[in-house]
Amino acid sequence: MSTVSQATRERVARQARFRCGYCLTQERVSGVPLTVEHLTPRAKGGNDTDENLWMSCRLCNEAKGILTDASDPETGDIVPLFNPREHVWSEHFAWSENGTQIIGRTSIGRATIMALSLNSDFRVRARALWVEVGWHPPG
Repeated sequence: MSTVSQATRERVARQARFRCGYCLTQERVSGVPLTVEHLTPRAKGGNDTDENLWMSCRLCNEAKGILTDASDPETGDIVPLFNPREHVWSEHFAWSENGTQIIGRTSIGRATIMALSLNSDFRVRARALWVEVGWHPPG
């Protein structure tokens, strides 16, 4: 059960532009409400302040769980996961030419892609449909 008020959820959702901080899935495109993500999980001392909250799709939120770092598949180094409040998405990620896959530009990007399964078959197939109708990738 969330301890975050509806007013806080709405405020954070506006800040996140109603899209997931990790895969950029837009709430209006997916048809599934985004969840409030604790960037530092409560299990690791995180709190419910705006600075520790962002929006996440259910797939990213469930995959992230209590993770705050992961292994870069290219170097093997343990690095922090992408933090949408602190990092700029386009510095760590890019879209593939066809707009269906997320490409990691940095160790943080690569580790986040792997840890959150950002390019799972299901996600890539959904993005392909969204690309066809002009809903993806988000601007």
